[in-house]
Amino acid sequence: MSLDGPFADDFTLGVSLPAAPSITIDSGLAAGYQAITGDPLRLPLSAVDSTAVTGGDARLANPGLVLQVAIGQSTVATRRVIANLFYRDVALHRQVHIGDTITTTVTPVAVKLTRPGSRARRAKVLLRIETVDQQQRLVARFERLALLPCRDPDGVDERGEIGGPTLDRPLDDYLPFVPSDWKLGVFPGHYTGIGDSVADPLADTVSGALELVRLTQNQAAAHRDPTRGQDGSRLVYGGHAIGLAQASLARTARGVATVVGWRSCDHLAPVFEGDVLDFHVKELDRVQLDDAAALVGFRVVAAARDRTEVLDWRPVALVNTDSNTSGATS
Repeated sequence: MSLDGPFADDFTLGVSLPAAPSITIDSGLAAGYQAITGDPLRLPLSAVDSTAVTGGDARLANPGLVLQVAIGQSTVATRRVIANLFYRDVALHRQVHIGDTITTTVTPVAVKLTRPGSRARRAKVLLRIETVDQQQRLVARFERLALLPCRDPDGVDERGEIGGPTLDRPLDDYLPFVPSDWKLGVFPGHYTGIGDSVADPLADTVSGALELVRLTQNQAAAHRDPTRGQDGSRLVYGGHAIGLAQASLARTARGVATVVGWRSCDHLAPVFEGDVLDFHVKELDRVQLDDAAALVGFRVVAAARDRTEVLDWRPVALVNTDSNTSGATS
């Protein structure tokens, strides 16, 4: 396997790749991510609120940042990536706090060639990804489908099932990932529901794309080198759009305490530096946990202005539904 990264035919299904360096989620990393996404999620912003709700001494790390780092570490398999097609069954088995260190393992589990056509055949490679903390406790588990070039398409062993995004995974599947010891009744602000699709009045401009891939140790050349991107332009890392979508969710759905997973994330079209993104947020379903807490499935659609929809992201969030709470800092 070269330093430039594997081709699709270099993988051995079921055999994990050498892991990328472990990364400590410190306050500098958190500040860099915040500068790029502007995410107003409360607990990662406020040590006071985080301590009151989670009971931990260290501030909660933004769940978006944690998953962005895990994805960046997974690029040991996708330095040559042409496009990332989707993420599915993303689950944060535990919430991460500032000071935790995470390590990610990537295992290819299925490969399927694209149809013959005018261009060289490429391969869809399904990757299973697991992330643990410094105590080897499972932090995240998910799958991503990457489109990769082939060294020799005739040498690609098509095996395994690819499938598609899991759009309707039951909310009950995410109940084990809800922190059992959080005091959500003191979370500032409560969720009253948003029903049908709500347009976020605040659009956002994609900036700092190179900074985010460097911050998260994303090694995909298409996000760094214009000649490896599309039509001479660097592709913006798909997680960048997700980070801005999570920021939109936190703005429009007041009362979101954290994200515990994504049912799926479908990248509908490429994103480029300078794109202006508009967001629509919709509640899909809800499971009430107690008087103060609920698990809510959302759908966030992002569209590049004057172009097309670029993202269909379906997060599952823990929200505070207690209208009587005053909050730790309010």
